[in-house]
Amino acid sequence: MKDLKKACQRVFDRVSKEKIRGELASYIPPLKKVDRNYFAVSLITVEGEEFHFGDYQERFSIQSISKLFVLAKLMSFVKDKSLWKRVGREPSGMAFNSLVQLEMEKGIPRNPFINSGALVTTDMLLTNLGKERALQNILDFIFASSGKHVRVNKEIAKAEQQTGFRNLSMAYLMKSFCNIESEVSDLFELYCNHCAISMSTQDLARASLIFANGGKNLKGDAILLPRQVKRINSILQTCGAYDDAGEIAYRVGLPVKSGVGGGVLAIFPRRFAVTVWSPPLNEHGTSVKGMKFLELLTTELGESVF
Repeated sequence: MKDLKKACQRVFDRVSKEKIRGELASYIPPLKKVDRNYFAVSLITVEGEEFHFGDYQERFSIQSISKLFVLAKLMSFVKDKSLWKRVGREPSGMAFNSLVQLEMEKGIPRNPFINSGALVTTDMLLTNLGKERALQNILDFIFASSGKHVRVNKEIAKAEQQTGFRNLSMAYLMKSFCNIESEVSDLFELYCNHCAISMSTQDLARASLIFANGGKNLKGDAILLPRQVKRINSILQTCGAYDDAGEIAYRVGLPVKSGVGGGVLAIFPRRFAVTVWSPPLNEHGTSVKGMKFLELLTTELGESVF
């Protein structure tokens, strides 16, 4: 593989000069106040090399990227049969907050990365760990993966609770199909809190390395089993960016998870984890500059998972 640091620098410099397109996530009030000029990149290899560019120490709301850590934590102690009985592993082909398929498919979400699927995995954490422990377990999992304590942005969590009526609708609809076991109010609070976790690209890259390194963190501690990582990465590839997943597979060629806070992470198994943050989003809720950076990086390197 070509010199990663030089390749990242060249691509970062090129994308930095491009005119910013896209819109901020205006339906969550604090997110529409974020400076649209922020741009950060962090890359960490399985050998422990780190490269950081731009605003990489600035914290941002990871939003739907938290769904990855919720799923990983759940898979670390819940049997596959119990998990996949309640949520699927197929691409949705629809927006991340669509209610249509839930009604048609009797309350079983297509995958754990759309909002309805993440509500189910969050419900499973809540019922297994209890209201007082569930959020702390997610934060502890991220700490074990990254070596860095992270926190919830309470302003954003509160705003999501005040405006997330569609997510509430999903939870109640799935409750009517007996696919939500906890109290919807408790579930909604936990869901909004983990979506409002605040991290920098540096923090996020370190936490994501386990998905590139067979489940091991930077210190070599096994956080997940290799077979669990393989399965998580496969779902990331097909479902991590919702109805933009096919386009991203075509353009980038890596498993990707996006969030409407402008963060994107990508995994190159056995090579590296890379995270990008730029708040303006495309029509699918994916960072415009994030996708451009990842596309140009794999093009520059001449390698992807395909």
